[in-house]
Amino acid sequence: MSRYRGPRLRIVRRLGELPGLTRKLSKKENPPGQHGSSGANKKSSQYSIRLREKQKLRYNYGITEKQLLNYMKKARKAKGSSGEILLKLLEMRLDNIVFRLGMAPTIVAARQLVSHGHITINGSLLDIPSYICQPKDVVSVKENKASKKLVETFMESISGESIPEHLSFNKTTLSGEVKSIVQRNWISLKINELLVIEYYSRKV
Repeated sequence: MSRYRGPRLRIVRRLGELPGLTRKLSKKENPPGQHGSSGANKKSSQYSIRLREKQKLRYNYGITEKQLLNYMKKARKAKGSSGEILLKLLEMRLDNIVFRLGMAPTIVAARQLVSHGHITINGSLLDIPSYICQPKDVVSVKENKASKKLVETFMESISGESIPEHLSFNKTTLSGEVKSIVQRNWISLKINELLVIEYYSRKV
Protein backbone atom coordinates (compact mmCIF):
# COMPACT_ATOMS: atom_id res chain seq x y z
CA MET A 1 0.00 0.00 0.00
CA SER A 2 1.49 3.35 -1.05
CA ARG A 3 1.61 6.57 0.93
CA TYR A 4 -1.61 8.55 1.23
CA ARG A 5 -1.75 11.60 -1.05
CA GLY A 6 -5.43 12.47 -0.75
CA PRO A 7 -7.26 15.10 1.37
CA ARG A 8 -5.50 15.30 4.73
CA LEU A 9 -8.37 16.83 6.70
CA ARG A 10 -10.50 13.84 5.73
CA ILE A 11 -8.05 11.62 7.61
CA VAL A 12 -7.97 14.01 10.59
CA ARG A 13 -11.77 13.86 10.80
CA ARG A 14 -11.60 10.08 10.85
CA LEU A 15 -8.65 9.53 13.19
CA GLY A 16 -8.23 12.74 15.19
CA GLU A 17 -5.34 15.20 15.41
CA LEU A 18 -2.23 14.11 13.48
CA PRO A 19 0.50 16.77 13.85
CA GLY A 20 2.85 14.99 11.45
CA LEU A 21 0.28 14.93 8.64
CA THR A 22 -1.18 18.44 8.82
CA ARG A 23 -1.33 21.41 11.17
CA LYS A 24 -4.88 22.22 10.10
CA LEU A 25 -7.99 21.13 11.99
CA SER A 26 -11.28 20.41 10.28
CA LYS A 27 -14.31 22.54 11.16
CA LYS A 28 -16.49 19.48 10.65
CA GLU A 29 -16.82 17.20 13.68
CA ASN A 30 -18.40 14.14 12.05
CA PRO A 31 -16.34 11.42 10.34
CA PRO A 32 -16.17 11.59 6.51
CA GLY A 33 -18.64 9.75 4.29
CA GLN A 34 -22.39 9.84 3.78
CA HIS A 35 -22.97 7.93 7.02
CA GLY A 36 -20.60 10.07 9.05
CA SER A 37 -23.16 11.81 11.24
CA SER A 38 -25.41 8.78 11.72
CA GLY A 39 -22.46 6.50 12.53
CA ALA A 40 -20.68 8.88 14.88
CA ASN A 41 -22.24 7.32 18.00
CA LYS A 42 -22.12 3.75 16.74
CA LYS A 43 -20.16 1.40 18.99
CA SER A 44 -16.88 0.31 17.41
CA SER A 45 -15.64 -3.27 17.40
CA GLN A 46 -12.34 -4.18 19.07
CA TYR A 47 -10.82 -4.77 15.64
CA SER A 48 -11.83 -1.32 14.35
CA ILE A 49 -10.39 0.34 17.49
CA ARG A 50 -7.04 -1.41 16.97
CA LEU A 51 -7.09 -0.63 13.25
CA ARG A 52 -7.73 3.03 14.02
CA GLU A 53 -4.66 3.25 16.29
CA LYS A 54 -2.52 1.51 13.68
CA GLN A 55 -3.73 3.93 11.00
CA LYS A 56 -2.82 6.87 13.23
CA LEU A 57 0.81 5.74 13.17
CA ARG A 58 0.78 5.19 9.41
CA TYR A 59 -0.69 8.55 8.50
CA ASN A 60 1.11 10.63 11.12
CA TYR A 61 4.57 9.34 10.24
CA GLY A 62 3.77 9.02 6.52
CA ILE A 63 4.90 5.43 6.10
CA THR A 64 3.54 2.50 4.11
CA GLU A 65 1.93 -0.59 5.59
CA LYS A 66 5.00 -2.63 4.62
CA GLN A 67 7.32 -0.19 6.38
CA LEU A 68 5.21 -0.21 9.54
CA LEU A 69 5.16 -4.02 9.54
CA ASN A 70 8.97 -4.07 9.27
CA TYR A 71 9.29 -1.63 12.19
CA MET A 72 6.91 -3.86 14.15
CA LYS A 73 9.14 -6.89 13.50
CA LYS A 74 12.21 -4.96 14.71
CA ALA A 75 10.35 -3.85 17.84
CA ARG A 76 9.32 -7.44 18.60
CA LYS A 77 12.92 -8.67 18.38
CA ALA A 78 14.31 -5.95 20.68
CA LYS A 79 14.34 -6.18 24.46
CA GLY A 80 11.73 -4.14 26.31
CA SER A 81 8.21 -2.93 25.61
CA SER A 82 7.44 -3.57 21.92
CA GLY A 83 5.02 -0.64 21.81
CA GLU A 84 7.52 1.90 23.15
CA ILE A 85 10.32 0.57 20.95
CA LEU A 86 8.05 0.87 17.89
CA LEU A 87 7.28 4.51 18.72
CA LYS A 88 10.95 5.28 19.34
CA LEU A 89 11.95 3.79 15.98
CA LEU A 90 9.42 6.01 14.22
CA GLU A 91 10.32 9.10 16.27
CA MET A 92 14.05 8.74 15.56
CA ARG A 93 13.58 8.69 11.78
CA LEU A 94 15.42 11.57 10.11
CA ASP A 95 12.28 13.08 8.56
CA ASN A 96 10.59 13.15 11.97
CA ILE A 97 13.67 14.64 13.66
CA VAL A 98 13.70 17.45 11.05
CA PHE A 99 10.00 18.03 11.80
CA ARG A 100 10.50 17.99 15.58
CA LEU A 101 13.40 20.44 15.31
CA GLY A 102 10.95 22.89 13.76
CA MET A 103 12.58 22.95 10.32
CA ALA A 104 9.34 21.90 8.62
CA PRO A 105 5.61 22.30 9.44
CA THR A 106 4.80 18.60 8.92
CA ILE A 107 6.59 15.28 8.50
CA VAL A 108 5.46 15.33 4.87
CA ALA A 109 7.33 18.62 4.31
CA ALA A 110 10.32 17.35 6.31
CA ARG A 111 10.53 14.24 4.11
CA GLN A 112 10.70 16.46 1.03
CA LEU A 113 13.51 18.51 2.58
CA VAL A 114 15.50 15.34 3.19
CA SER A 115 14.78 13.59 -0.12
CA HIS A 116 15.52 16.77 -2.12
CA GLY A 117 18.96 17.07 -0.57
CA HIS A 118 18.52 20.04 1.78
CA ILE A 119 19.62 18.24 4.98
CA THR A 120 23.00 16.99 6.22
CA ILE A 121 23.89 14.56 9.01
CA ASN A 122 27.23 15.18 10.74
CA GLY A 123 28.28 17.35 7.81
CA SER A 124 27.41 14.81 5.10
CA LEU A 125 24.45 15.12 2.75
CA LEU A 126 21.84 12.43 3.43
CA ASP A 127 18.65 12.04 1.38
CA ILE A 128 17.19 9.00 3.15
CA PRO A 129 14.13 10.03 5.26
CA SER A 130 14.02 6.63 7.01
CA TYR A 131 17.55 6.96 8.42
CA ILE A 132 17.41 6.27 12.18
CA CYS A 133 19.18 9.07 14.04
CA GLN A 134 21.42 8.30 17.00
CA PRO A 135 22.52 10.38 20.01
CA LYS A 136 25.20 12.98 19.10
CA ASP A 137 24.02 13.12 15.46
CA VAL A 138 24.05 16.70 14.18
CA VAL A 139 21.22 17.55 11.77
CA SER A 140 21.82 20.70 9.72
CA VAL A 141 20.55 22.56 6.69
CA LYS A 142 22.88 22.29 3.70
CA GLU A 143 25.24 25.23 3.17
CA ASN A 144 23.16 26.54 0.32
CA LYS A 145 21.28 29.82 0.09
CA ALA A 146 18.16 28.22 -1.42
CA SER A 147 18.08 25.46 1.22
CA LYS A 148 18.43 27.93 4.10
CA LYS A 149 15.79 30.25 2.65
CA LEU A 150 13.33 27.36 2.31
CA VAL A 151 13.82 26.23 5.92
CA GLU A 152 13.66 29.80 7.24
CA THR A 153 10.32 30.28 5.44
CA PHE A 154 9.00 27.09 7.05
CA MET A 155 10.23 28.20 10.47
CA GLU A 156 8.49 31.58 10.19
CA SER A 157 5.17 29.81 9.64
CA ILE A 158 5.52 27.67 12.78
CA SER A 159 7.30 30.03 15.19
CA GLY A 160 6.65 29.41 18.89
CA GLU A 161 6.79 25.61 18.75
CA SER A 162 8.76 24.03 21.60
CA ILE A 163 11.66 21.64 20.93
CA PRO A 164 11.43 18.27 22.75
CA GLU A 165 13.98 17.58 25.47
CA HIS A 166 15.93 14.95 23.53
CA LEU A 167 16.83 17.56 20.87
CA SER A 168 18.55 20.93 20.76
CA PHE A 169 18.43 23.51 17.98
CA ASN A 170 20.40 26.61 17.03
CA LYS A 171 18.27 28.98 14.94
CA THR A 172 21.31 31.02 13.90
CA THR A 173 23.19 28.12 12.31
CA LEU A 174 20.02 26.14 11.45
CA SER A 175 21.59 23.13 13.11
CA GLY A 176 20.21 20.69 15.66
CA GLU A 177 21.63 17.87 17.74
CA VAL A 178 20.11 14.60 18.91
CA LYS A 179 20.99 14.56 22.62
CA SER A 180 19.41 11.21 23.48
CA ILE A 181 16.87 8.60 22.43
CA VAL A 182 13.34 9.97 22.68
CA GLN A 183 11.35 9.09 25.81
CA ARG A 184 7.71 8.02 25.69
CA ASN A 185 6.42 11.16 27.42
CA TRP A 186 8.12 13.38 24.81
CA ILE A 187 6.08 11.90 21.94
CA SER A 188 3.38 14.37 20.91
CA LEU A 189 1.08 11.98 19.03
CA LYS A 190 -1.86 10.78 21.12
CA ILE A 191 -1.71 7.04 20.58
CA ASN A 192 -2.29 3.80 22.46
CA GLU A 193 0.61 1.73 21.16
CA LEU A 194 -0.58 -1.40 22.98
CA LEU A 195 -3.57 -1.56 20.62
CA VAL A 196 -1.17 -1.43 17.67
CA ILE A 197 0.77 -4.37 19.13
CA GLU A 198 -2.50 -6.28 19.54
CA TYR A 199 -3.46 -5.49 15.93
CA TYR A 200 -0.23 -7.05 14.65
CA SER A 201 -0.18 -9.94 17.15
CA ARG A 202 -1.27 -12.47 14.53
CA LYS A 203 0.81 -11.01 11.70
CA VAL A 204 4.23 -10.82 13.34
